[in-house]
Order: sequence, then structure tokens, then C-alpha cells
Amino acid sequence: MKRSYRFIIVFLILTIIFSSLFAVLTYAELDRVRKNSNEAVVQIIADLKEKYPDISDSRIAQILNDKADVENTVEMLKKYGIETDTNWLVNRNGELETGIIAANSFISAFSCVALCAVFIVYCIKRKRETHKITEYIAQINKKKYDLAIDENSEDEMSALKNEIYKTTVMLKEQSENSLKDKENLKDSLSDISHQLKTPLTSIMIMLDNITDNEDMPPEVRTEFLNDIRRETNSINFLVQSILTLSKLDANSIVLKSRPEYLSKIIEECRQNTAVLAEIKEVEVITECDKSITLNCDFKWLCEAVTNIVKNCIEHTPRGGTVKIAAEQNRLYTKISISDNGSGIDQKDLPHIFERFYKGKNSDENSVGIGLALAKTIVEKGGGYLSVDSCADRGSTFVIKYF
Repeated sequence: MKRSYRFIIVFLILTIIFSSLFAVLTYAELDRVRKNSNEAVVQIIADLKEKYPDISDSRIAQILNDKADVENTVEMLKKYGIETDTNWLVNRNGELETGIIAANSFISAFSCVALCAVFIVYCIKRKRETHKITEYIAQINKKKYDLAIDENSEDEMSALKNEIYKTTVMLKEQSENSLKDKENLKDSLSDISHQLKTPLTSIMIMLDNITDNEDMPPEVRTEFLNDIRRETNSINFLVQSILTLSKLDANSIVLKSRPEYLSKIIEECRQNTAVLAEIKEVEVITECDKSITLNCDFKWLCEAVTNIVKNCIEHTPRGGTVKIAAEQNRLYTKISISDNGSGIDQKDLPHIFERFYKGKNSDENSVGIGLALAKTIVEKGGGYLSVDSCADRGSTFVIKYF
């Protein structure tokens, strides 16, 4: 139970106890006054009947309950020094008056002191806890994030301290992540600069050769222009891939999932890589039941699968095959892309999906971003991408959606 609630409950309990004591004491005192007054009246009635035996009981009851002209009686009592406005007619009641006043005053004073003491103790403890919180915040400002959990209780001040600690840890993590993001951005810019430097340098050299040599044979000029086109396409692919990755990282791209036939996605990917497969003389085989559907974003899943198929074609020798297959069961839907190419070295396998990573068997024109982009897209859509490969025995990429 929280401390403030405890204080309120203690305060209420004490109030009830003191009020009850006051009520009991008042009842006891009034009861004594009643007994004294009744005893005096009974004595008067007894004396009256003894002296005047002819008076009836009904007359006595009428005298006790009816109002009568008491002015003469009051004046008579004054002659004997009894003031009805200030004195008790029954002396024993007058003796009780002082005790009643003293007892009630004592109980009232004690109640006030006790309640004030409880409140003061509560304020002191609250001030002490507030001071601890202030010191703790001062320690946080000094970048000391230690929190003695064992010292915490269940009151609201400890809860506040815990929330401050959670906020501090969150801000610390955000700060560290921000630094990490800056480091990653720095590394990415360095990698991008390195990746762009080579094709741009090649383009500049070839353009210089073309412009400086007016007598260059047409076939050599055509070859240079084709090389420039190829390098320009590589730069365009690199820039587009980097922009896509940046948008995915910034969550500015929202994947719109809806039921799609996997056979259509696989056929789209086959067509996207048909020219490359023809140039490399690699056969692309598809195997998919036309009834298999998957909740996904058609465009982006095609982008991911196309990048994987392209990677497989690039690492498959002439006359080899790349197979795209799909299957579905009660647990998951799987898309597999396999080749019989050079495979991936075991040392490179853990890093194959890292951005700008180029393994031992990578193509010289590869920029190392296609697989990273594919993994980001698949995971963004709620899937899982893995690879199984052995050197000289090909690779198998598996996409699973559970």
C-alpha cells in the first residue's frame, strides 16, 4: 500500500478512535448527570409523599412533565444563594462539571496533538524522500545511472524514483542509439563514397579518352560508350537501392499487405531477371502451385525476390540453373531460391546480408547492397530471410512467412 494512502487511513482511524472516545465519555458523563438528577427528584418525591400523603401519583407526574409558573420558586431559591442560571440544583452535578470540562478538554487536546504529530511525521518523511529524489536527479545529471532497487518501497515516491530511472535509461539508450546511428551513417557515407568513386573514375577516364582522341576507331568508341552505359546503370542501381534502404530505415515506406498469388510474384521476378539470365546463359526454373496466396506487398516482395535471384544468377556459371519455388503448409509459406553456382565461403556466410559487404566469391561488379535490401524488405513485411550455402555446391535462400 502506498504511503499517502497509509497516512490517510491512519489519520481516519485516529479520528474515529478519538471521536468514539469523546462520544463514549460524553455519554458516560451525561448518564451520571441523569442519575444524579433522577436520584434528587426521586428523593424530593419521597419526601413530598411522606409529608403530604394525600397527593396523588398523577399529580406528581403532572408536576414533573408540565410547565408551571416557576418564577416564585426561582426567587425563593435565590434567597438561599442558589442561582438557577449559573448553579446546579443538584450539588453532585456541579462537582461533575469540572471533571467533564477537564476530561473533554484533555481528550480534545490529545486528539489534536496526536493528529498533528502524525501529520508532521508524514511531512518529515515526505520531505526526506523528496530530498532523496533531488539528490538522485543530481546524480543523473552527473551521468551516474545507478539505482539502489533494494532501498525502494511501494510508496508513490519510490514509484516516482523508478519512473525517473526508467526515463533516464530510455534517454540514455536513445542517446547511445543516436551516436550509433551517426556512426552507421558515417560508415554508410564512407561506403557509398567508395562504391561511387570507382565507376565515376572509370567514366571520367573513358570520357577523357573519347574527347581527347578524335581519331579513335568507331568500334573502340562504341565499346567505351557501352562501358559508360554499364557503369551509369550500376551507379543508378546503387543510388536507388541506397534511397530505398534509407526510406525503409526511416519508416517512410509503408508496406500494404493484401492476398497475392505467389505464382504471379515469381513470374514477375523471372521476367525482371530474364535479360541477365540470357546474358549469363543461366536457366531460371520456377515451381509454384498457382493456388498459393500470401498477404504481402506485391511490389516490394518482387523487389526483394528479384534481388536474390539476380545475386544467384551472378554467382552461377554458364549453363547452370537457378530455381525459384514456393510451398505452403499450416505453419508457414516458403519461397526458396537456389542455384548450383560457386556458393558462399563459410567465413562470409554470417556477413552476407550486411550492407556493402562483398564476400570472397563476389562478382567484381557487385556493390554488396542487393541482399541487404532484400532482407530489410522481407523483415519489414513480417518475414524471415535465411541462407544455406557451401562453397562450390551452390546456395539456397529461404523466405518464410509464419
